[in-house]
Formats: sequence, structure tokens, C-alpha cells
Amino acid sequence: MTVSLLRNSWGRPALVACIVAVALAGCAGKSKRPKLVYEERPVELLYATGADRLDRGLWNQAVDYFQEVERQHPYSEWSRRAILMTAYAHYQANNYAEAIGDADRFISLYPGNPAATYAHYLKAICYFEQIVDVGRDQAATGQALANLQEVVQRYPRTEYAADARLKIDMVNDQLAGKEMTIGRWYLRQGDTIAALGRFRAVIDRYQTTSHAPEALYRLVEAYLTLGLAEEAKRNGAVLGFNYPGDAWYGDAYKLLTDRGLRPAIEPTGKKGGLLRNLPFRKDKAATIKPPSAPIEEPKAN
Repeated sequence: MTVSLLRNSWGRPALVACIVAVALAGCAGKSKRPKLVYEERPVELLYATGADRLDRGLWNQAVDYFQEVERQHPYSEWSRRAILMTAYAHYQANNYAEAIGDADRFISLYPGNPAATYAHYLKAICYFEQIVDVGRDQAATGQALANLQEVVQRYPRTEYAADARLKIDMVNDQLAGKEMTIGRWYLRQGDTIAALGRFRAVIDRYQTTSHAPEALYRLVEAYLTLGLAEEAKRNGAVLGFNYPGDAWYGDAYKLLTDRGLRPAIEPTGKKGGLLRNLPFRKDKAATIKPPSAPIEEPKAN
């Protein structure tokens, strides 16, 4: 009999009838999440029930059943599957620290297992989901980038790498946005030199992001403020060559011509350049689900 990853062939009434025992734990009048009463049950039934709970979006209950698989049948193929499923259920429940811990545990226990690919992927996605707006600390953003890049480097031809590449573009755009936010703040404070460093970082590290045109414009603006006309003109030329139809080039062109520094390229009014304007978004529905094939250890030669 085969039990699928997220769906099983067991009838739901039979599941409910077979597994109904839970115990409520309390401490000093404060209730805790119900825990399963220990009762030896077939591994297929435990796993199928956990999969059923996942199907129904009952993430905490799914975690309980998959953890019970590990507890009662620790050396089975089902136990290996259950670790990944526990990680996925924790991820869906927004318990990212727990999901990362589960993924790390699978990688530590089964580093050569084909499903370790998914553990690395899910770990990266957990960091990605914790990215906050550019006005706040970007620690999770840096961790997301490092882990997504690891997925691409380790498993370049997998579906996980394809999704990771898409998210890397979003993360880079986020990091560029953070640099721009700080650079604008320095400009408002009159610290033009510090602002230049931030805008230059965007051009050097994140030139394919949606922030590149503004960063080049800000460089033009800052260099003119410092009286460095040739530097301003050079950055204006880069902006005009790559984004002749962008509104930021129109503004830069006006700034330069007002100073008698007419650029060689006039604004076209048409969008141009290689810019990828990819808005940052999170969509758990797009996250790849754990592998449904049996998770078997490679045979030693």
C-alpha cells in the first residue's frame, strides 16, 4: 500500500475513529498545546494522519503526528520523511526557527540523502520569509541570500535552484533598497560623501536591480554638489546609455544641462536598458512541497 506525501488513500472517518486520543497538559493553570498520548500505532497510519492534517491546514497537529513517527519508528524510511514533513509543517505555521532546526537536523543526519537538497531549499525559504521592509534590520535578508546562493551552487539544475534564482533577484533588490534608504538619509543630513558610498555600492553590487537608475541619478546629484563635474557627467552618461527612457535620466539630463554639461544622449521617452524590475513578494503557495518519492539512503558500493 502506498501513502502519498500530502494525500492518502485512507478514508477520513477511519482515521478519526482510529486516532482520537489526546491529552491536555496544564501547568499552574496555564494551558499548553494538546499532545498525543503515546500509543503504538502502525507507521503508515501515523504518517498518513500527519499528511491528512497537512492537507487540511492543521499545521500543529501535523507536526505532532510526524514527530510521533520519529519517536515510534526512528530507523524507518518513514522517519526520514517525517523530519522533512515536520519542517514543512513548521514553515507553513510560520515557526521558522523550528523549521530551520528541522532542516539542519535532516542535513546533519542524512547529508548524502537525495532529499537533503530539499532541506537546504526549505531552510533558505524560511530566511526569505523573514525579510522585513527596508526601513528595518536586514539580518534575515543576508542569511536568505547566502542560503539561496548555496542552493543554486549545490544543485544548479534542479527546480529548487530555479526558484532560488528568482528569489535571489528579489533579495538583491531588497538589499539595494536598503542602501538607497540610507544614502538618501545621508543626503538629507548634508553628508554627501557618505551618501556617495551607499549609491556607489548599489551600482557596484546591485546594478541589475530596479534601484540602479535612481542610484546613478543620485551620484550625478551628489557629484555636482561636490563640484566634481566630470564625475557627474560620467555617471550621467552611464545612466543615459543604459536607461535613456527612464524618468531618472530625464532628471539627470536637466541637472547636467543646467550646469552646461550637455550629455551626448538625449532622453528618449521610451523605456530602455536591461533593468529587471521585479517587485519583492512572498507567496507560500509557490513554495515547492517536499519530495513525494521514497527517501532512501544511497547504497554503499
